[in-house]
Amino acid sequence: MKPHLDIAFVSDVACPWCAIGLSSLEKAIDRAKDDVDVAVHVEPFELNPEMGSEGADLLQYIARKYGRSPDQVAQTQAMIRERGAAVGFDFGPREHVWNTFNAHRMLHWAALEGRAVALKSVLLRAYHGQGRNPGAPDVLVEAAASVGLDPVRAKSVAEGREYEREVRERERHWLEMGVRGVPFVVVNNQYAIEGAQSPEAYEQALREIAKAA
Repeated sequence: MKPHLDIAFVSDVACPWCAIGLSSLEKAIDRAKDDVDVAVHVEPFELNPEMGSEGADLLQYIARKYGRSPDQVAQTQAMIRERGAAVGFDFGPREHVWNTFNAHRMLHWAALEGRAVALKSVLLRAYHGQGRNPGAPDVLVEAAASVGLDPVRAKSVAEGREYEREVRERERHWLEMGVRGVPFVVVNNQYAIEGAQSPEAYEQALREIAKAA
C-alpha cells in the first residue's frame, strides 16, 4: 500500500507566489502519484486583513507596505510571470489589491463539499490572470458554479456571513503555529515546506517524507 500524505496548503488568493506554489505542488503530486497517495486541503491566510472592501491600487499598496518603486514592482512582476509560465500559470494585468476574507469563507464551504482545491485554482486565476476581485459575490458565485458547486447556495454564502468564525479560527491557528508568510505547506501535520518551490523540489520533499512515514 502506498504511503499517505495529508497536505495543508496555507495560502491567500491575493498572493501570486501561492498561485505558483499550488501549480507546482499539483505537478509534483501528479509525478509522484504512482508511489505516494496525497490528499490536499487549503487553509486560510490573509496578507491584507485590514483592507477595506474597496481594495487599493497595487502600486500604491506595494510602495506603502514594502517600500518598492514602480520599477522594482515591474521587475518583480516580470519574474513572477516567468515563474508562473514555467508551471503553467498565466499571469495577467493586476492593478488592484482586494480583501480576500469572503473568498476564504467560500473556500471553507467548498472544503465541506470537497471542492476547495479546485475553487482555489479558479479564484487564483480570476485574480492573477484576469484582474478580477476574488471577494466580489458575483465572482465567487461564478467561480463556485464552475467547479460544480450549487450557485444558489454559493450566492447565499457569498452575500452572507457564514463561516466567519471558522475561518478566523483557522487563521488564528496558523498564526499561532508561527506562519508569517505564504505559501506554507505542512505535510502530515509534521513537516513544513516554506515558499513557492519548483515541482522538482516539491516532488523530492514528498518522496522523502513518504519514505520517513
